[in-house]
Amino acid sequence: MSSSSFVNMATIGDFDPLNATVPATKVEITVSCRNLLDRDTFSKSDPICVLYTQGIGNKEWREFGRTEVIDNTLNPDFVRKFILDYFFEERQNLRFDLYDVDSKSTNLSKHDFLGQASCTLGEIVGSLGSRQEKPLGGIPGISGKKCGTIIVKAEELNNCRESVMMQFCGNKLDKKDFFGKSDPFLVFYRSNEDGTFTICHKTEVVKNTLNPVWQAFKIPVRALCNGDYDRTIKIEVYDWDRDGSHDFIGEFSTSYRELSRGQSQFNVYEVINEKKKGKKKKYLNSGTVTLLSFLVDIEVTFLDYIKGGTQINFTVAIDFTASNGNPAQPTSLHYMSPYQLNAYGMALKAVGEIIQDYDSDKMFPALGFGAKLPPDGRVSHEFALNGNPQNPYCNGIDGVMEAYYQSLKSVQLYGPTNFSPVINHVARYAASVKDGSQYFVLLIITDGVISDMAQTKESIVNASCLPMSIIIVGVGPAEFDAMIELDGDEVRISSRGRYAERDIVQFVPFRDYIDRTGNHILSMARLAKDVLAEIPDQFLSYMRTRGIKPLPAPPPYTPPGQPLQTQI
Repeated sequence: MSSSSFVNMATIGDFDPLNATVPATKVEITVSCRNLLDRDTFSKSDPICVLYTQGIGNKEWREFGRTEVIDNTLNPDFVRKFILDYFFEERQNLRFDLYDVDSKSTNLSKHDFLGQASCTLGEIVGSLGSRQEKPLGGIPGISGKKCGTIIVKAEELNNCRESVMMQFCGNKLDKKDFFGKSDPFLVFYRSNEDGTFTICHKTEVVKNTLNPVWQAFKIPVRALCNGDYDRTIKIEVYDWDRDGSHDFIGEFSTSYRELSRGQSQFNVYEVINEKKKGKKKKYLNSGTVTLLSFLVDIEVTFLDYIKGGTQINFTVAIDFTASNGNPAQPTSLHYMSPYQLNAYGMALKAVGEIIQDYDSDKMFPALGFGAKLPPDGRVSHEFALNGNPQNPYCNGIDGVMEAYYQSLKSVQLYGPTNFSPVINHVARYAASVKDGSQYFVLLIITDGVISDMAQTKESIVNASCLPMSIIIVGVGPAEFDAMIELDGDEVRISSRGRYAERDIVQFVPFRDYIDRTGNHILSMARLAKDVLAEIPDQFLSYMRTRGIKPLPAPPPYTPPGQPLQTQI
């Protein structure tokens, strides 16, 4: 879209088409169990599975839904599925409880408990073939092995990946301008469950005509109708005015199902202005709007790549410059209180615990910068937190936290604050695997003002054509003005006249997310949600510009010893 067409974008409700919220991708969860406990004396158990989810800040489990009951089996394959909204940027905890149903009562305490298993939605979709198998446990006095296993599979719903390309034209629209004709544009709304409407698209303005032809536009089906083909779509027609007081010409309603008939007599709509209709006896309409074309396109999604085996590699880099304050003092940003995580620990854990679900080996390189290292006190801007430069990998997020705490005891905080060495470190790895099998996310946690701005910009511009994204979390009270420039949301970052191929940096100050009531779980969830929200789109923009298609998912799992059924 050219910048000039943005100038004419009408400001109904300050709608920003680039940041409009699209409803989440929906994922369908299928549950099976094997070798359940047998609680019935004369027959086998009659199992049901109950799914619980958690609120974001309060960790309270809430019942989400129940499968059907399957009579007389220890190996149920439940038919009723759970449909969940999926967010990459949230840690979505799930708990599956199994019961043997003994009566018609809906009260679960009246039935025998058969065990439970917990995992995150990210773990399921991040597993090979989006399939997770877990032992059931949680029954006092019975070892885990005896309770059997649960198998949970995730499948992205198909209508989440459809986009549609549409074009409309208007005919004999009402003249609204005193001099000349009208300057019409359309505004599209999807209806919500509660009867309210949410704006989801706005066309450009076509100047000085009562018979406009608007440009074709593409919109995800989720954004248009949340995947519900019969839900009302409301379209309003306006005459654009320079001062923003656009005149209402009229409106009409339709649905995805009607639009999908394409160009036909069904898709010519009368534009009605109820106010005018009430005043004028002979009022017919305020013109018509016609659908000229309708094309459905199936998009590949972030989850298609994850399902096909693409791994997300997570690296963390921590700022050990002296401006953080002496770690032995409670005022230091690196102070280790026995009672709670410091800001570095919180940021690391918040982001790491979500990304780790998408990395099968759970081994994470952890680096530090801006410290003097033992034994000789040389200053380093990319040292391994675990003290092993040949192998900087730590086992899991807990391993990274442990290495961070240990290094605080051995290194001396110093300076300056140079980012480019750690960015170049990850870029070297990213440059060696450009086939789409891996994507790299670097988390830099820093207290402040960057010393090597020119080199960092150069490094980011070079990295923008590699499969990597950079998240920068600023901790402490410093001014982070320079970081906003690196973020590139407002103005694309450049170095020596070269612009970054795509925006790969996301910066946030941690202080904006701290919960006033001291609920650290909530602070961490808010931080992770914001810094990770852009990653799937950055990931897709790399894959699409390189023409990399997702690999097919591995074939469905067949337990050993069971013959494959041949289709006749």
